[in-house]
Amino acid sequence: KSVFMRNEIYLFNPENDMALANFTPYYKAPSEIIRMANDLSVLPAWYAPEGSTIKVDSLSRVSLWREQCPASDFLPDVIWSAEWENMPYKPWGWSPSLLYTLRKAGVNDSFLLSDMQMGQIRVLSGRQCCVKILESFSRMDGLCGKAMTCNSMTQVKKYITSLERCVLKAPWSGSGRGIMYVPSKEWNDSAEGWVSRVLRVQGEIMVEPLYNKVCDFAMEFYADGNGCVSFVGYSLFDTDAHGNYKGNFLLSDGQIKKILSQYIPDEVFNNVCRTMEESLASLLNKGYCGFLGVDMMICLEDGKYLLHPCVEINLRMNMGVVSHTIFNRYVHCLSHGKYIVKYYSEDGEAWDAFCQMKATYKLHLCDGKLAEGYMPLTPVKQDTHYHAFLLLDRI
Repeated sequence: KSVFMRNEIYLFNPENDMALANFTPYYKAPSEIIRMANDLSVLPAWYAPEGSTIKVDSLSRVSLWREQCPASDFLPDVIWSAEWENMPYKPWGWSPSLLYTLRKAGVNDSFLLSDMQMGQIRVLSGRQCCVKILESFSRMDGLCGKAMTCNSMTQVKKYITSLERCVLKAPWSGSGRGIMYVPSKEWNDSAEGWVSRVLRVQGEIMVEPLYNKVCDFAMEFYADGNGCVSFVGYSLFDTDAHGNYKGNFLLSDGQIKKILSQYIPDEVFNNVCRTMEESLASLLNKGYCGFLGVDMMICLEDGKYLLHPCVEINLRMNMGVVSHTIFNRYVHCLSHGKYIVKYYSEDGEAWDAFCQMKATYKLHLCDGKLAEGYMPLTPVKQDTHYHAFLLLDRI
């Protein structure tokens, strides 16, 4: 086993986007986000390399997870810790408040980002970077996607009147947050108040046309920290009416590409992927090391399907990479399904759903891989509100 020992500790800190928007060492996450971090703290075991250490809120959660896993052979081979260990960290994402927590816990500075690196990541995580990236695609056919950065109310109003429907975005905010949809005829005091707050706190605001979205997907990449960015795979996901993430489809890259190619020719995806690798490499330079995802969408404009190549850049680990890794590592090639992260608002709801799914969707293995049924990825207790799981079917 020692052959596989990886001297790195993985941590699920979903408050990262909000902590980055706040950008102070003393940021305190809302209790609901802390609950999510705890309920899903074993999640990194499914994407970390074998032999890595996983930081959990308590070891009793790991014991429960071992009991509840219907296929004990499938438990990833990792080391567990409920302590802030003095070793290199691989968090979901970096923020000043995480650095502060780790430093206070005595983690050596050599294992952490410097304040300068942290500042670079903050700049690179801002939605303004989408404007720079979109410029690289201006001469490519079959695409849509515009974004403007405004630093005054006058500028905002000028752009809004030129667009029929638009979306306003705070440069830094949590996933699915910091966004306001505004038809130009419905501009009102509350929209103006929100914009002036964002301008006051963050100095800028993004204005984008609101496109007629047909399908959400992402391209996932890895930046090696030395100026090289490489494509990892596709991610096809579901969002609710408010744009909040619901889950990923568990499919191979080939299958996802086949679905997307119903709308857009294959060569467009290949060109976008190649250009995105180059644009990200020049944007990030050596300022970031790790996974990142670029959210994209297919839109229907004037009767034509077009690809929007850069709706958002997530400069951190993300659910698309998690589901892609799980599919490649654990799911049988003739199976497909969904990777779901579900929120339950009341105590007992997640437990009832867990018991029902376990009884209804029996887990079957084939050739030592998950083939069909329900597979819990995180443990469930009476007071669990967040649960990650797979639902699989054979093709």
